[in-house]
Amino acid sequence: MREINLIVVHCSATPNGRWVSTLDIDQWHAARGFKRQGVWRARQNAQLGSIGYHFVVYTNGAIATGRHLAEVGAHVYGNNRNSIGICVAGTDQFTRAQWSSLAALVDRLRKEFPDARVTGHRDLSPDKDNDGLVEPWEWLKTCPGFSVAAWLRTDMLPRPGHILEEPA
Repeated sequence: MREINLIVVHCSATPNGRWVSTLDIDQWHAARGFKRQGVWRARQNAQLGSIGYHFVVYTNGAIATGRHLAEVGAHVYGNNRNSIGICVAGTDQFTRAQWSSLAALVDRLRKEFPDARVTGHRDLSPDKDNDGLVEPWEWLKTCPGFSVAAWLRTDMLPRPGHILEEPA
């Protein structure tokens, strides 16, 4: 197993509440030139030749696997070798089922990799002014659409303003 010291939360940057599958993401990543090695495809998800994430959290809360945990991801430039990538379907509002599943997955991964820091994709943007903080004006992307640090501080409760209310 490779060394893991980062768990990175992403969003799919698709309309909130829209169904997005690992096959959809695989096609997008193929178009960007991502490729998985045959040895890993033979081991897990052979039909996914390009997906860069290790997990995808669907709108109904189901968690799908992408890359094998021991496989280097393709989800955050400069940090793929030592990280696990989780993608939540949507842009900045997620269903309660997604929030619950994301929390359970992060909790499980933190137990398996206790030294890993959990962060959002945007928080790995370059610190352009070298002040030790990655501020909103420095973000290359807004992904995952919410503050992962604030979410962790509230024991991974759904973030106010980021809950997709489903019709009754």
